[in-house]
Amino acid sequence: MIYTVTLNPAIDYYISMKEFQEGELNLIDNGYTLPGGKGINVSKVLKNFGIESTALGFAGGFTGNYIRTNLKEYGISENLVELKENTRINIKLRTEKDESEIAGFSPRITEAEYMEFLNTVKNIKSGDILVLSGSVPKSLDAEIYKTIIEMLPENVKVILDTRGEPFKYALEKGVFLTKPNNVELGEFFNEKYETMEEIINAGEKLRKMGSENVLISLGKNGSVLITEKGVWIGNVPKGTLVSSVGAGDSMVAGTLYGIVKGMEISEAYKYGIASGSATAFTEGLTTWENMENLLNDINIKMGGNSDVK
Repeated sequence: MIYTVTLNPAIDYYISMKEFQEGELNLIDNGYTLPGGKGINVSKVLKNFGIESTALGFAGGFTGNYIRTNLKEYGISENLVELKENTRINIKLRTEKDESEIAGFSPRITEAEYMEFLNTVKNIKSGDILVLSGSVPKSLDAEIYKTIIEMLPENVKVILDTRGEPFKYALEKGVFLTKPNNVELGEFFNEKYETMEEIINAGEKLRKMGSENVLISLGKNGSVLITEKGVWIGNVPKGTLVSSVGAGDSMVAGTLYGIVKGMEISEAYKYGIASGSATAFTEGLTTWENMENLLNDINIKMGGNSDVK
């Protein structure tokens, strides 16, 4: 079974307009809402690909009910702990020039609610896969992902996609895969990378610190996968960017799809690239068809030199 953890889910309100004018009344050209949260996004893309998962985490109030209802309609199993306070609302604004995000205020999680959540983690068994994804609310300890990993039985593959202190502490326990982007990677090491060689060296550092595999997304410059068997560099297929929101989560889901189907991670990487790109080229999260249409446009090179078939 695959479990995804979203400690800080949200309702994402997507709006678009030609130009945002600060201090003025702004009228949007288009707007829609979707339940958000990195782990929930992973579960949704997996469901689109025919892979079942269970969503763990927290949800509260009328916004939390919206998320639960949406997951039920999607056919995704959930064991979200009910909070007294409302789940947050995020704003995703796209103009002709750029994309901006406003992160909503996170609900306070009580000690009793936290303990109830830890009990849901006890259902995870040897051989399962756990995706720890997204930010940690301020009311929870920054070591929570580390605590979760310590609770797991042996032979559970952990995929980690977060940043800052929660990332650092979890990495200490060892994980199967991390998926930072180049900005998050630079923030973590307090460095700025100008070349692919520098990015790969930073990824190798993460491997030495506890990440068996490292997948780094580089936006329009593609991505790189680093494993004990080598380095693979992938392109970005041609397409028009609609929204980058959820693209990284889709990359995780696509790679996970390949792993579940018995592929080596270097082979599953192709599905990760296609999934992330397909989400970026559409409104919302990718479908199987949109992902599959891009597979033939994915080019992966090993070590930057020879093509990988």
